[in-house]
Amino acid sequence: MTIDPRLNAIRPDIADARLAAAAGDARLVEGVLKEVAVPLLSLHREPRFDARLDTQALMGERVRVFDTREGWAWLQLESDFYVGYAALDDLSDGPSAPTHRVAVPSTFMFPAPDIKSQPAVTLTLNAKLRVLRQDERFAHLANGRFAVARHLKPLGEDEADFVAVAESYLHVPYLWGGKSVLGLDCSGLVQLSLQAAGKASPRDSDMQEKALGQNLPKDDLDGLRRGDLVFWDGHVGIMRDARTLLHANGHFMQVTSEPLKDAIERIAARSGKITSIKRLS
Repeated sequence: MTIDPRLNAIRPDIADARLAAAAGDARLVEGVLKEVAVPLLSLHREPRFDARLDTQALMGERVRVFDTREGWAWLQLESDFYVGYAALDDLSDGPSAPTHRVAVPSTFMFPAPDIKSQPAVTLTLNAKLRVLRQDERFAHLANGRFAVARHLKPLGEDEADFVAVAESYLHVPYLWGGKSVLGLDCSGLVQLSLQAAGKASPRDSDMQEKALGQNLPKDDLDGLRRGDLVFWDGHVGIMRDARTLLHANGHFMQVTSEPLKDAIERIAARSGKITSIKRLS
């Protein structure tokens, strides 16, 4: 059985107890549930801040910690099951029982119900918060801070059009492993936008290609429509309409909108032809 280390917490020395059949001599651990306590939690390939960034988690997300060592936690995200190393100090015991999510690309938490109060802390789309009460202007949060009420939505109140969410990230810088308005990659844009619309999505483009939607003929581009996903080897984009692709890409180093035919010609020289086109139900 092939075990994908991105989605399964298993190392030669320690493993998730749920993977006992594949763990070999590794010590089995149940893991401890914790919660992301910072606006953005970076998951690295190795327990070093200069190690490769694989993905990010947002405030209020639940994680399962399997090992801690020298200030690092080896953990798995509960939302999309991604595994990596993150700073232990950026986690709390929780749970905070969040009630709302951030429903705009970015907003701020203030120390008082006053937009001039400092320091302000940046929050990004889909971060989860517990609201104690709110008035017309501010939501009073369980952590003692305040957020602009109109920038939040109750959990379960999802966006109607995930493409419109993705369009709000136009010109955001490209960041490998990123998942916020501060920087994101191609699959991060897809996952973040779908999650805002209440649709679960895997993290990486190869996972998304396998899991999302129904296959369309990849050699017939005449029937494409808004929301279709176009995949290449290691890349994914979202159709804004029948001819226009929206995608975070390393060529322009930002989220761009361009004719699909232009993207096809450029990407073919580096990564080859389209591998699949998917239509979401």
